[in-house]
Amino acid sequence: MRATLDKVLSGIGLLLALVLLVAGGLLTWANMFIGDQVEEQFSAQDITMPTQEAIDGQVAGGAISEADGKALEEFAGETLDNGPAAKAYSDHYILAHMNGQGAALNDGDPVTYEQASSIGREKMAAVAENPDATEEETADAQAWMDLRESLFMGNTLRGLLLYGYAFATIGTIAGYAAIAAFVGAALFLVLGLLGLAHSRKVARAEA
Repeated sequence: MRATLDKVLSGIGLLLALVLLVAGGLLTWANMFIGDQVEEQFSAQDITMPTQEAIDGQVAGGAISEADGKALEEFAGETLDNGPAAKAYSDHYILAHMNGQGAALNDGDPVTYEQASSIGREKMAAVAENPDATEEETADAQAWMDLRESLFMGNTLRGLLLYGYAFATIGTIAGYAAIAAFVGAALFLVLGLLGLAHSRKVARAEA
């Protein structure tokens, strides 16, 4: 009876080992496929991260903060072809410049695309309705419309980069999960084989 129980449990263990082995293979494929796709798509954009000299210059000039500069240093001068670099470029370069452009027109406070669009349309409408509008008022209205366009393009590029970062993160998680699956498969394989060996000993002892 004990030998039969050992064989059943060992069979379950070997079956689990097979399932985990297959899962590990699929997760490894997912990790490699996602990694290749992310690198291919990013490389097609041909984006080069700012050099260390450029980063230092922009920090000194106030275009980006010291924290933004620190976040970019790791990837300075490299081709943007991976998720972490995409997130750094999106959050600490593009967004920093978007906020700086908005702050320049909004008394030091950054603005969103929706805010810039609303203010720009209002100012353009006011200029259109006022035949006595000054050049300064016209230029101010146009500056807000230009900011609206810049924020729209910035948000679009940030969205694409962050989507790529999200997929790259999923690929990384799949890689770790594949390792865990292979470790689990090896463990269940060893336990299953030990269980079969033990069942033979028990069977001989019962006989």
